[in-house]
Amino acid sequence: MNKKFVNFVISKYLRFDKKHPFIYISFILAFLGILTGVATLIIAMGIMNGMDKEFEKKLKVMNYPITVYSSLVNVDENTLKFLKKHFPNYKYSPYIETSAVIQYNNNLNGVLLYGVDFKKESKINYIFADAIKNIKKPGLFDVVLGQRLFNSLGIAKGEKVIMIFSKLSPMGFGIAPLIKKVKVISFFKSGLIAYDKGIAYINIEGLKRILHQNYYSGIHIWTPNPFKDIEKIKKILPSGIGVIGWWQQNGNFFAALKMEKRALFLVLMLIIIVASLNIISSLLMMIMSKRKEIALMMSLGASKKEIKAIFLKLGMIIGVFAIITGSLLGLLGIWVLENFDIIKLPADVYGVSRLPVDLSLIDFILINIGAFVIVLFSSIYPAKKASDTDVLETLRYE
Repeated sequence: MNKKFVNFVISKYLRFDKKHPFIYISFILAFLGILTGVATLIIAMGIMNGMDKEFEKKLKVMNYPITVYSSLVNVDENTLKFLKKHFPNYKYSPYIETSAVIQYNNNLNGVLLYGVDFKKESKINYIFADAIKNIKKPGLFDVVLGQRLFNSLGIAKGEKVIMIFSKLSPMGFGIAPLIKKVKVISFFKSGLIAYDKGIAYINIEGLKRILHQNYYSGIHIWTPNPFKDIEKIKKILPSGIGVIGWWQQNGNFFAALKMEKRALFLVLMLIIIVASLNIISSLLMMIMSKRKEIALMMSLGASKKEIKAIFLKLGMIIGVFAIITGSLLGLLGIWVLENFDIIKLPADVYGVSRLPVDLSLIDFILINIGAFVIVLFSSIYPAKKASDTDVLETLRYE
């Protein structure tokens, strides 16, 4: 194949033709369509990844990488010592979980109450650590509430509230709920309404006294690699103790996010497919207008392979240039969103006030590969059509 001849014809066909301006308008529309599709996909995937990671970050903190919990066998201090002996590099925070109602004036609010060691909990929960950073020595019955609950109660730090526990205690000839006055020393802000309004933390030693309970509900564990370490923990613990990872607790949620991301990718890829139809129509129109030239070139010795290469490369030049420009435009959009507060979000709904953006390398490569394949297939048919031109019939009648 004569590459110089092929490149010469391509450069000639890329010039604006006054006789057939509509063909070049169609080429421009195809270029702009593919460019827009690629740029939109890159920005959309960056936003989706950013939101996914932000939700994952929040859920990791409040749900913890790995949780060992009481099932058929109680988790107690011996279990904690056993785990520390086998995995000394992990971080542990034992907890007691119960439900309670907080009463302040005429307000009643139900909460999921966690009894924790404030020092140990702060090592694996940065949101909780931030809430108690100015508290040197917490009291036995000190409580940390979520910000939404704290604000809805209308209290100040240091004030006392009545906490009514779901556990009942015998009283005379009947039973009564456990009631205790506790002091609210601070509040945490996770950014998720369900947590900020429905979760509270209390000193674990104080909760043990209130509930008269010596065993734990479970142990929250931080590990460097929870996906692998969870299997190691399962192997050494008795079968009656449950072990669960944060991703298992929120499996349906992340499955829905993954499905949404795939659906968005496919829908936006349709923009590129529609734009590529302009490449097909433009090349076919050019082939129809250049039938005489194609037949003449073939009669003078140009092979079908060379004719095919001319129109294939012509379509690929337009498509690839559009993909490169669209990628650069998409990356520019990602940079702008990361560095400037163009879009502001309600923090109480999404957990963040600015739009999180995080484009993964895999998504970027898949977008470009997908667009390239679409452009390639869009150029093959017109190129084949041009190479199948009947020389004798074209020269005889045209």
